[in-house]
Amino acid sequence: MKRNTLIVLTGMLTVLLCAGQAARGTDFESYLSANKERFDRMREGMVKRQIEARGIHDPRLLKVMRDIPRHLFVPLHLQLKAYEDGPLEIGHDQTISQPYIVAFMTEALEIAPDDRVLEIGTGSGYQAAVLARLAAEVYTIEIVEPLYQQAKERLGQMDYRNISCKLGDGWKGWPEFAPFDKIMVTAAAAHVPEALVDQLKDGGRMILPVGEKSQNLIVGVKRGGRLITQEVLPVRFVPLVKGEAK
Repeated sequence: MKRNTLIVLTGMLTVLLCAGQAARGTDFESYLSANKERFDRMREGMVKRQIEARGIHDPRLLKVMRDIPRHLFVPLHLQLKAYEDGPLEIGHDQTISQPYIVAFMTEALEIAPDDRVLEIGTGSGYQAAVLARLAAEVYTIEIVEPLYQQAKERLGQMDYRNISCKLGDGWKGWPEFAPFDKIMVTAAAAHVPEALVDQLKDGGRMILPVGEKSQNLIVGVKRGGRLITQEVLPVRFVPLVKGEAK
């Protein structure tokens, strides 16, 4: 009798937990639906005031920034801040970059529709989503396992079929799929990783923040096996971590 009672109670608890999860999911969907116009206005304001007004004019890129719901790439409690002019924390001492920096770095790569792009530092997946709307294929690497899992699931739910995600050390790149037409690094390296230069096509472009206390965005073009670089913007990024996935 006690065993049967326990089975019934366990079953009831499972039903209640599932119902609670479903209710929370329904509440979240209702919240997004009720605030859609608000988020749309915020996103349009972001593009006009933070991106176009600062000299970003690539029409393909501007359309992508207008279309992608940035608020879905940040924690729920920060969604109303997603379109503000600054980075936001996404957990594990990592951030989603300021919208202007996302646009600036993307425009600097001069991405063509048939390009294959390597991104180092998946983070929330937002930058990968932007790249995927402009390029043919995107390969993105994240060293922090919880962020990798979240971004992979999020991008899959959004049906980004041209993005491949990898858990690993971005300093090593992804040699199995090299060479790449373009490479973007979204964390600061003390110097340009040689493995990434090796995996860039001749004539290809790379952008990354370089430095420790003082950082600058570097744009490089590979010519004759060498990366010819130019400093373009002072920035502040989290460091590019080496080693095993965490």
